[in-house]
Amino acid sequence: MTESTAKQPARRGRIFPEHTLPPEELARRKAEQEIFYRRCRVIFERVRPEYIEKNYGWYIAIEPDSGNFFIDEDIEVAHRKALQKYPNAKHCVFCLNESGATGTI
Repeated sequence: MTESTAKQPARRGRIFPEHTLPPEELARRKAEQEIFYRRCRVIFERVRPEYIEKNYGWYIAIEPDSGNFFIDEDIEVAHRKALQKYPNAKHCVFCLNESGATGTI
């Protein structure tokens, strides 16, 4: 008869618990992201009617500090254009459609 080895207990928890962010920091980051998104969304809503008819389904990368935006048929190219002009700035990418959503569920 063969002997079975003892089953190892499942380890639960974080790998590096010392790197866990406090809830206040997580809430602060989430609030900053929401503010950034809203700034980008305002610009998107302003320019969408102008570009949606001839560029439907294209992508628009928006840099909210300058108000500049970059449109291309490919999401990666729009992203690259924004990075070339503003390499150290954050930008947000929307799809030129009714909702602005870029992905599928």
